[in-house]
Amino acid sequence: MFTGIIEGAGTLKKIQPNGEGKRLAIQTGMDLEGTKIGDSIAVNGACLTVVSLSNSVFEVDMAPETVSRTTFKSLLPGARLNLERALRLSDRLDGHLVSGHIDATGSVVSKTVKSNAVIVTIGIPETLGDEIIEKGSVAIDGISLTINRCSHKDFDVSVIPHTAKITTIGTARVGDSVNIETDMIGKYVNRFLKQKVTDTTAGTGNHSGSITRELLAKKGFL
Repeated sequence: MFTGIIEGAGTLKKIQPNGEGKRLAIQTGMDLEGTKIGDSIAVNGACLTVVSLSNSVFEVDMAPETVSRTTFKSLLPGARLNLERALRLSDRLDGHLVSGHIDATGSVVSKTVKSNAVIVTIGIPETLGDEIIEKGSVAIDGISLTINRCSHKDFDVSVIPHTAKITTIGTARVGDSVNIETDMIGKYVNRFLKQKVTDTTAGTGNHSGSITRELLAKKGFL
């Protein structure tokens, strides 16, 4: 489990195909003291397991499923990466609960300077539209950000100078692909609502006790 608060940056030193999977060698100036083989590190938002560790370089394996859902299928050596080690239960949760399981990739549609922030518009597959809500949380390349505006095809986030400086979102260009993980709790609520609608349509649901979007909004969940 992660928070989406990036600890440090890394550089993709080497990428080695392994069938449909890949092995990545990542170099970082981040303090890896206490990190050991078997630990999880979020790399551009993807939860990966350390399989080799030597000084400032660590290696991780990516399964075919992870490769297919992330930007790593096209990244090249030299790419800058966002890194976050796994959350400890004693830590403050400064971002939001991030699993490190990427839902899909999106793309940078536009970047607009507004006062001291940069408004970044991210295009997404329409399949993610139901899991994106205004003022909700989203992880972009592992960065926890708040959604300012959203539709079924895109959403806006506001990036402050500190975030732009220490993460890849600051140097991302229009057209660049990014890893997207929607809010974990939102996904469960969305799935539950869809199942209730299916049950009701099929005549198996309890109409009087159905949970609707209106009810969730009334109770403060949306």
